[in-house]
Amino acid sequence: MNTRLGVLLPTQHSQWKDARRLLDFGLHAERLGYDSVWANDTLIGARAEPLATLSALAAVTERVTLGTAALLPAFRRPVLAAQELATVDHLSAGRLIVTVGAGFPGRSEIEYAVSEVPWERRFGRLHDTVALWRALWSGERTFHGAVLRFDDLPESTPSHRPGGPPIWLGGASPSALVHAGRRYDGWLPYPPDPDDYRAGLATVRRAATEAGRPAGAVTPALFVTVLVTGDVARGERELDAYCRSVYGVPYEVARTIQAMVAGPADHVAATLGRYLEAGAEHLVCRLAAPDMDAQLEQLERVAEIVRPVPAGR
Repeated sequence: MNTRLGVLLPTQHSQWKDARRLLDFGLHAERLGYDSVWANDTLIGARAEPLATLSALAAVTERVTLGTAALLPAFRRPVLAAQELATVDHLSAGRLIVTVGAGFPGRSEIEYAVSEVPWERRFGRLHDTVALWRALWSGERTFHGAVLRFDDLPESTPSHRPGGPPIWLGGASPSALVHAGRRYDGWLPYPPDPDDYRAGLATVRRAATEAGRPAGAVTPALFVTVLVTGDVARGERELDAYCRSVYGVPYEVARTIQAMVAGPADHVAATLGRYLEAGAEHLVCRLAAPDMDAQLEQLERVAEIVRPVPAGR
């Protein structure tokens, strides 16, 4: 199995100050051999908007896949979002992957409120939005879902690839596992235990089979927070500071919700290896570093763990 390695862009404003450094980061990731570069999406805290950032990266990179991890479609008008995503797909010559999510309870309600979208029926709205995008990219002019209904759609920008870019689902609730298998092209969760990942992936694949989809229809990926340090104790102290800064909760709480690992290279590699053994094929690593210089250092350290750094970089 060829493990694919991705990295999350440090899009928080406190991490980059000059947004052009995000482009330098993405270019450096490509040169180091990373397979993908990702941008996340939230209205909580100042950060670079993901689709604008990926559009800029599409123009300066050549090989690396560009992805959202994860995009929250509820924040955008669905028809316009289809046009925006199709445009990024064209600008990148078909290198876009769109991971979507519905938000996190206890955190995302305010984001829905300022987007003037009801929190209720958010999953139905999410699945309808994805189905609407695919319909628009294929040239359809009507759409009737459970939440979204349009009798007269305008002509929309077709996607670069027939049928649109791959769309992955974030999350690992029981219903998310079933929907990932039935409807989506990939699954990007962040379970804190590799055994939970293994069990979740089995459910995803079973749902895919029951829906008549072929084996391998759903790419199994993992979102994981990573920090390479001299020892585990130091790494966990730095992860604690990171979690308090990003989420306002200590590491001991965050680690029960998300996949996280910090410590020496062999310790990090062993932990990632357990997820690979559980079935993950594409790692999306969030680097738990406070600023751009530290992010770039971690970018190189993680590349050295997962695969040799290309010669002549």
